[in-house]
Amino acid sequence: MAASYRRATSREKSRLRLIVVQALVLSLFVTLFARLWYLQVLSGEAYQAQAAEQSVRELVVQPARGLIVDDMGRPLVANRTSWVVTVDRTMLKKMDADAQESLLRRVAGTVGSSYKDVVARTLLCGEPGSIAGTCWNGSPYQPVPVAEDVPQEIAVSILEESEDYPAVLAESQSVRAYPSPYGINAAHLLGYLSPITEEELDEAEAENDTSVHGASVVGRAGVEKQYDRYLRGSPGFQRVAVDSMGRVLGDSGEVQGRAGDTLVTSIDARVQAVVEQQLESTIKLARKTMDTVTGRRYVADSGAAVVMDATNGRIVAMAGQPTYDPSVWVGGISSKDLGRLYSEKAGTPLLFRATQGQFAPGSTWKPIMTAGALSNGYSPSTRLNCSSSFTVGNRAFKNYESGAYGYIGFDKALQVSCNTFFYRIGYNFWQKFGSDVSDVKAKDPLVDMAKIFGFGQETGIDLPGEASGRIADRQWKRDYYEANKDYYCRLGKQDGDDFLHRFAREFCIEGFAYRAGDAVNFAIGQGDTIVTPLQLARAYAALSNGGTLWEPRVGKAIVDPEGNVVRTIAPRKQGTVKVSEKTLKYIDTALLGTTRTGTSSWRFIDFPLDEVKIRSKTGSAEVYGKQSTSWLASYDGQYVVIMMVSQGGTGSGTSGPAVRKIWETLYGVRGSRVVEDEAALPGAKPPLELPVFAKDGEILPPLVSAPERAADSKARRNR
Repeated sequence: MAASYRRATSREKSRLRLIVVQALVLSLFVTLFARLWYLQVLSGEAYQAQAAEQSVRELVVQPARGLIVDDMGRPLVANRTSWVVTVDRTMLKKMDADAQESLLRRVAGTVGSSYKDVVARTLLCGEPGSIAGTCWNGSPYQPVPVAEDVPQEIAVSILEESEDYPAVLAESQSVRAYPSPYGINAAHLLGYLSPITEEELDEAEAENDTSVHGASVVGRAGVEKQYDRYLRGSPGFQRVAVDSMGRVLGDSGEVQGRAGDTLVTSIDARVQAVVEQQLESTIKLARKTMDTVTGRRYVADSGAAVVMDATNGRIVAMAGQPTYDPSVWVGGISSKDLGRLYSEKAGTPLLFRATQGQFAPGSTWKPIMTAGALSNGYSPSTRLNCSSSFTVGNRAFKNYESGAYGYIGFDKALQVSCNTFFYRIGYNFWQKFGSDVSDVKAKDPLVDMAKIFGFGQETGIDLPGEASGRIADRQWKRDYYEANKDYYCRLGKQDGDDFLHRFAREFCIEGFAYRAGDAVNFAIGQGDTIVTPLQLARAYAALSNGGTLWEPRVGKAIVDPEGNVVRTIAPRKQGTVKVSEKTLKYIDTALLGTTRTGTSSWRFIDFPLDEVKIRSKTGSAEVYGKQSTSWLASYDGQYVVIMMVSQGGTGSGTSGPAVRKIWETLYGVRGSRVVEDEAALPGAKPPLELPVFAKDGEILPPLVSAPERAADSKARRNR
């Protein structure tokens, strides 16, 4: 009986437990189905949208960069299609290490690169092992370029054999091209591009600048840098759907970008070509010419030439040597090529001698000194002795290009380039105002006039990295002494009787003193005063136009992709030379005589000077331990033409033929005749109008009235 009761009770408990379990299971199923209903029915659309969002990537679409054209609409910088091989980092990271290495080695072999270089390109900047300049600075979800300018057949093979190249894509992109009309180089003027840096990207983000991103390239020099914000355009964005492995399934839409604007420059390709050719050939010839002073050939290590519109400061042509091929930057520059561009042995090709090179001006300085003298007590009737030498203390300062001419005026002194004439002026002002060698505030009319003509400061040209030159006045000498006296005083205490040790001892004691020798050297453009060729061109333009100092301009206008003018880059007047009209006219007439009968006349024999009235001044600047620097500065009523060859010899002897050839090109001179139809520019005058941007995208020369322009140009050159 008791046993039966126990069995009945046990069955009752088991049944109860089973009911509880069944109820629990049922409740779980109810909860599960309720949750599924909530997710799939009630919230299904929201979760679908989130899932879709996670499967869509946003890729940056680089816009076509704007063109750079010359004053006639000829393209100086354009774009071309380049095949680029990219690697999808997301898909790459989903592979195991062996598969990654195998793939990247296969890619390196296909594109002709090294495995190490390909790996370095796939690393994000900041990742362990990343190398600045090589690592990827863009979005981690953006395909990373590992090879640019790949031959089309290689790109096609990668696309056709996609199963062998998972995570690898070949696509065409727009890169810079250099059409080189008339064979021009213009590398320093145009500049180059390179990837944006992390600092620049952070700065852009702080300024809410959406025109750049991690994959952007930006201008680094020349007008590419100066007008980068116009040329770069605005990027577009493409949304692509991907699967769980990161493979692209299709497009989900695209936000169109905006192509960059076109920059119209004042450069004329035809004139630029002649200027470059003449500068290069002049340097080559100088290197074959014997220097009678040193008994060896001229080094001719660098040079520059400038053609400026004297009426408004626009640059018609400008060249420097040595130069480089601008296309070397396209697709990434090799370390070997980069090393050469910065190499002193190669002449530092990246340095633009026209705006960044600084040289003693030599006798081309004398017209500025004439203005200073005539504005401070001297007159056109002044006569000073052009002796063969002039003694200051125990040193005889001699003439360089001229002999003894007796008592002459400023006009003759300029025409024969008499040093001793200007030595006397510099010495007289030093005696009158500044014989106290320690007085840094002493009056100096010649220094003041140099500053009035804009020397010792940047011209304001629309090119980055311009040098300011230097006026070696009393304040500069004092500052230089304070900065260097400790070094020279230590050196002077050492044993040694060579020039350097003797100089160090003298400098330690009185290096601050502005002596008579400094003053006379300054008067002829020697000593520590240095100028850029562009500064000299602007000063001579002021002599031509009646005293206006213009800020030189390369850019002329910005035109959008539809052909509308976005911005006109107008010439800007920086100041006026405070010299009387009478004095400027006197100097102008004197320099006209330099071309007819003076030091440059032998280079202009049979030139039609009655029709093209060229004024000129030669210069041969001497620097201790180096050969003479050749200068020839010239102008008329329309143009300024300057050429300089460092360690190249005399002014007219070395640079004369090239400067004449440039003038012949500008005006269409053939022998002793002016053939206006053969002038480099229509009407022998830079166009004020812009090129015509047709609706079909073609760029045509400006619409000008040739007879009108020719008449105006003739009036200017005959002034």
